[in-house]
Amino acid sequence: MAAAARLFIRGANSKLSIAPSSLGVTLLKLSPNCSSRTKTQRRHATHFTFQPDPVPSQYGPTQKMNLFQSITSALDNTLASDPTAVIFGEDVAFGGVFRCTVGLRDKYGKDRVFNTPLCEQGIVGFGIGVAVAGATAIAEIQFADYIFPAFDQIVNEAAKYRYRSGNLFDCGNLTIRAPWGCVGHGALYHSQSPEAFFAHCPGLKIVIPRGPIQAKGLLLSCIADKNPCIFFEPKILYRAAVEQVPEEPYTIPLSQAEILQEGSDVTLVSWGTQIHVLKEVASMAQEKLGVSCEVIDLQTILPWDIETVCKSVVKTGRLLISHEAPVTGGFAAEISSTVQSQLLVALNLIASPSSSSFIQTVESSQEKTLC
Repeated sequence: MAAAARLFIRGANSKLSIAPSSLGVTLLKLSPNCSSRTKTQRRHATHFTFQPDPVPSQYGPTQKMNLFQSITSALDNTLASDPTAVIFGEDVAFGGVFRCTVGLRDKYGKDRVFNTPLCEQGIVGFGIGVAVAGATAIAEIQFADYIFPAFDQIVNEAAKYRYRSGNLFDCGNLTIRAPWGCVGHGALYHSQSPEAFFAHCPGLKIVIPRGPIQAKGLLLSCIADKNPCIFFEPKILYRAAVEQVPEEPYTIPLSQAEILQEGSDVTLVSWGTQIHVLKEVASMAQEKLGVSCEVIDLQTILPWDIETVCKSVVKTGRLLISHEAPVTGGFAAEISSTVQSQLLVALNLIASPSSSSFIQTVESSQEKTLC
């Protein structure tokens, strides 16, 4: 213990004091102004400019929409086509905090779009029951930061429902929506990115769009998917992101990453808001350094598209992952470790030509166990 204390003191200089306890154990106390990071390490908010995608032509007529309007359009399409679909959550009957459900109660009635008590575990628990009964349940958690009271319902009930019943029952018709990420203000309770917590749990699908076109198509895919899905919506893009979005329903496949820009020198991977940051980074790298960047939008966090990312890294030889989330235990670490392990497998396969191909190995390692 004394040796450990000496190491701490040497690393923290005068900001660490040693206090004896009544149990005879030396306790380490950090002063109130002590930081675990050195003063030279600084973090700043990242500026970005939203870059709209090309207008899609394969889905019919389009209309100018921001991100929250594209969400409304997807929910409208669902309520119109599925008579069992219901939308519920805190204040959704009035349009919600970000106006994603505005006008839907008036159009479809208070039995299909309705408010719930301020109880996240109750919202998700009710959604599980609705989905098990065979209806389509679309639950809204007002902010992703408040999803944690429902953690047990999501992880221990929804995600495991099919497994625990031996495939006799499931709650695959459950979709949980939540505003996600920072917005320049909001502090501790309105700026979190909790996707990594749920990525640890087989049985869920986790999706984060980068703009209005993806938001509508991916949300409709989540609603149609027969596994419980968590759909995180970047709140800073609700009004800042504007694109020409198809008016009719369409789907974008889940668990498929999208290569937004081809490159040869380095692979850049992200999801949600950070995609637009990486697009600017890729442009700067090309203009100022002559570096060719391949930009990939992961889109689905779980199960994620290992094959597309690994193929790109094999081509470029370098990987940079950027996420808007805590550093410790963030999903970027999962991507990094998986890619490294797959590259080691690839090297071993090169040394053993009789083994299976690299891509087959990548496919076999993908997480398949869903609810």
